[in-house]
Amino acid sequence: MFDIAILGFGTVGSGVMEVIEKNSDMISQNAAQEVRVKYIVDVRDFTGSPYEDLIIRDFAIVENDPDVKVVIETIGGVGVALEFSLRSLRAGKSVVTSNKELVATHGYELTRLAREKGVNYLFEASVGGGIPIIRPITQCLAANKIKEIYGILNGTTNYILTEMVKNGATFDQALGQAQANGYAEANPDADIKGHDVCRKICILSALCFGHHVYPNLVPTEGIESVTLTDIAYAGSIGYKIKLLGRAISREDGKIAAYVAPHLVREENLISGVEGVMNGIVVRGNAIGDVMFYGAGAGKLPTASAVVADIIDAAKHVSARKWLSWEDGGPEMIYDADLLENAWYVRTSATPEQVKGIFGDVSFAGGCKAEETVFTTAVINKKQADVLLSKIPVLSLFRMVD
Repeated sequence: MFDIAILGFGTVGSGVMEVIEKNSDMISQNAAQEVRVKYIVDVRDFTGSPYEDLIIRDFAIVENDPDVKVVIETIGGVGVALEFSLRSLRAGKSVVTSNKELVATHGYELTRLAREKGVNYLFEASVGGGIPIIRPITQCLAANKIKEIYGILNGTTNYILTEMVKNGATFDQALGQAQANGYAEANPDADIKGHDVCRKICILSALCFGHHVYPNLVPTEGIESVTLTDIAYAGSIGYKIKLLGRAISREDGKIAAYVAPHLVREENLISGVEGVMNGIVVRGNAIGDVMFYGAGAGKLPTASAVVADIIDAAKHVSARKWLSWEDGGPEMIYDADLLENAWYVRTSATPEQVKGIFGDVSFAGGCKAEETVFTTAVINKKQADVLLSKIPVLSLFRMVD
């Protein structure tokens, strides 16, 4: 018998219970022992719930029960979730989580403590929901030096942009539809301002490049500046606008990471990732580009990834499976504004004025009389800013082929 406890019985926590019950025989077979939920810790009342007898409010009961081998943290945030995760690890219990904010901000501390205590800290569900990405990076691609990772890491913003492209919805209309469909929270700031993507690219950067990248060091833009006008112009030149998280390992060991809307060429597979789906590209020095695609959020996809980690923890009771990296800081970060790429610019300056400042550029056709849309040569953000300071800029986006 392999006893576990679930902390938090909301969307993900209840999903974990549902997956364990639905697939109990297969899960026990893969874990080589029966997996049993012994406790559910939640401060709310669940009168009439079929799991009422399992629900407790005092975490100390879990902490002091030697039979509980794994604690599943689905509380969210970095307050109580951090406290209970630390206490679980110190008590010699492995921890499985879907909490991207916690891993992005305290992953170094938590993985180091797990290693010291000889237990596991696993977080497959923290990035990409049900998409298997952490195991492939740490196992299947272990023979590669990862050079870059980028992708669509947030289903809410991708849904909004897809609605704007395919149905001509305004940003506010598409956001309202996302909220009505349950894809966006009542307060959608974490999604639309790019914070959710930032946390995920920080986790992926740590796994790929070996140093913790803290969210406060990652320049982050959301999608609020994207307009139907820009979407139309992008389409006219063979591109789609996507919110990407991107991280690059440089030869000097520094890491460049940022989050921003990009014009992505339609031939790029990422441009075809639509709706609430996610797509992640990993670039290795041996394998080249590999893309992972699937549902990036949702109750059961996320729970599926959590339960896979539970199985992993059960299988590695004797032989620990450590995921860890070194600490990081400002000295490890390369300024993303020095990364070079082409730029999409919409301005009220005339084509003649643009040519006089930028030289050789490519102009989009069919522009309004008062607008000029063009794409630049490959330059970095600082160089672009110097030139752009000489004209009024209506929109500015990076471009990815």
